[in-house]
Amino acid sequence: MGSIQEKDCKPVGSYPPSGIDVLIVGTGLAGLTAAIECVRKGHNVRVLERHDDINTAGDMYFMGHSATTWFRHWPELSKEYALISMNNAWIETFKHDGERMIPPLRVSDRLRQAGMDPNTPPGAFQMRPLIYRMYLNEVRRQGIKIQFGRRVVNYYEDDTHQKAGVLTDNGEQFEADIVIAADGVGSKCQNLVGGQVRAMSTGRAMWRAAFPIHHLDKNPELKEFLKMGGQNNDEPMVRTWLGPGTYGMVLIRREICVWLMNHDASTPRSVLNVESDDVLNNMDKGVGPLPWDPRIKELVKLTPPNTIVNFELFWRDPQPSWTSPGSRVVLIGDAAHSFLPASGNGATQAIEDAVSLATCLQIAGKQNVPEAVRTHVRFRFIRCSCAQKMGFSNAELLQHTNWEKVKANPKLAQPKLPSWVWKHDPENYAYENYEKMVDTIRKGIPFDQVDTVPPNYPPGYKYEPWNIDDMIRDVKTSTVDMGSGNWD
Repeated sequence: MGSIQEKDCKPVGSYPPSGIDVLIVGTGLAGLTAAIECVRKGHNVRVLERHDDINTAGDMYFMGHSATTWFRHWPELSKEYALISMNNAWIETFKHDGERMIPPLRVSDRLRQAGMDPNTPPGAFQMRPLIYRMYLNEVRRQGIKIQFGRRVVNYYEDDTHQKAGVLTDNGEQFEADIVIAADGVGSKCQNLVGGQVRAMSTGRAMWRAAFPIHHLDKNPELKEFLKMGGQNNDEPMVRTWLGPGTYGMVLIRREICVWLMNHDASTPRSVLNVESDDVLNNMDKGVGPLPWDPRIKELVKLTPPNTIVNFELFWRDPQPSWTSPGSRVVLIGDAAHSFLPASGNGATQAIEDAVSLATCLQIAGKQNVPEAVRTHVRFRFIRCSCAQKMGFSNAELLQHTNWEKVKANPKLAQPKLPSWVWKHDPENYAYENYEKMVDTIRKGIPFDQVDTVPPNYPPGYKYEPWNIDDMIRDVKTSTVDMGSGNWD
């Protein structure tokens, strides 16, 4: 058994070899984090990826503080993260029609207004290409083997030999002591974990685009409007637009412009890439009598061809079953719990999953892999369910904004980032509570009746099952009920 008292910063080499063979399927944030942290914890790691290379393209996402605490163990990775982070960022808020509601403020000033410490922000927007480059640099430094072109079509476990494995579309078979399914919403592992829950469209989608900032030269007036923040106009600027049933965002950095817009997708489309005309012809649908800000339309017009991605948003009702019957195959990240973008939690919880699981395996040791997996799931399920649910509350906030209240309290025009999310440390939490949680499993206490382990979700919350249909209805009617507990 690994020590549950070890909380100091420990780089690679700090832990003895565990002898645990770990097979990871997928190279998203969850998969790559699991690979890196499992190496540090002394496990043997192999990674399978269905594509011929890792896709490092994309725009941005929010990374919460709780998803970066483990960087302290990785000096080079931590240094790179500091270099690519958007320090001194500004934020400005508009109605969707272009009326400015909150003037430009440094993010640090907004944090102060919300009663937070600007020196310890709850998280930050990050550029996906830069984050992936940072991760891949660490993967190469550690010599982690990624086998590309392996499309997994089936998962299995072998209780007799205490192994789990996968089969690929070309007939290859891979086995390990534990298989981590980090292959997204469409994971083929769903059949094995029991009670397969079908991924459903939310009826919403995101238009997303990222391109070099020199394209703004085509429209000097727009370029002036979208200038960066700060006294010298050289600091990153995030601008948000909030409207009826929709929201948009534009990020301007020194070298790049990123924009995204939430829109109706009630008529499913198979088209992934779209052009400016398609966006312009559809963006005003469902926003009421006032059309979108003309400046946003100008931005869409000058977006380079083959740049805009129409990313349909899928959802799966939450379920406690993230593991195979023998607990040697486990879902993490989007494969276990998909998030609405409004939650600001998809990337954060995926990374937390990976850190938690790697730690539980180190504590338990090779002879207790199933116990480690079951304990990890108990640490994670209610927390992720609450974070998912918060996405609907944020969607209500962003898509049905009460502007009169915003004038008095600008905090109401931004997604909630409660302390129970960003102050969490998944590694320390596992070390401090592993034996307590294992004890609840051995005693047969249901996961939603555990009262001997400090909650990593809203204090006072009592778990209640919920489903996407009810939550979407509540968003539309502005009646989202988060349930018991302190969600702030």
